[in-house]
Amino acid sequence: MDLNALYNIGYGMYIVSSKSGDKFNGQIANTVFQITAEPPTIAISINKQNLTHKFIEESKIFTISILSKETPIKFIGDFGFKSGKEIDKFKSVEHKVSSNGTPIVTENTIGYVEAKVVNSLDMGTHTIFVGVIVDAETIKKEEPMTYAYYHTVKRGTSPKTAPTYIKPEVAQQTKGMEKYKCKICGYIYDPQKGDAESNIKPGTSFDELPKDWLCPICGADKSEFIREGK
Repeated sequence: MDLNALYNIGYGMYIVSSKSGDKFNGQIANTVFQITAEPPTIAISINKQNLTHKFIEESKIFTISILSKETPIKFIGDFGFKSGKEIDKFKSVEHKVSSNGTPIVTENTIGYVEAKVVNSLDMGTHTIFVGVIVDAETIKKEEPMTYAYYHTVKRGTSPKTAPTYIKPEVAQQTKGMEKYKCKICGYIYDPQKGDAESNIKPGTSFDELPKDWLCPICGADKSEFIREGK
């Protein structure tokens, strides 16, 4: 069974945010879809382990920031591979607060939706939250980032808590051009492709990378990488 076929299902890339008292948190999500037009309702799938899940359960409200196609991979990594239990994700990110007190990420965002939870469905590892849309706005007219673009062009990875996570297969390596995997986020450095985000040309081996090179997704240094298949 080739679960990679699931990557062909259409998704977008979003930041889902919520609040708990005066605390904010947000995370990357790709399972977002409209359910009805009248009233306008929308659904999201959030892993129960994530802090955002707890905040949504408490506040019964969430926002969805629709990311631009040109969103830097590092920006996605900050919201997708770092925990709000350890850092304040909104400290240095452009955002605003809705009339309901909910955070809305505006940086790299082309539009947003705010919704109040009216129903939820327990799916084991995840909860599907259904919300009635109470506000929505288009910030700028740009192309949204798709999940497929994130994987094939940006070469991004999915955290293990994502509903669309697929365990990567170990591939054979060409001697001298081994791939290296980030232990933090799962990003794989492929010497044959290099790292366009850091102007690393194709053909640059992992050992040839600058000492100050960092994972383009989560910001981990080279010490956090292991040879793929090791």
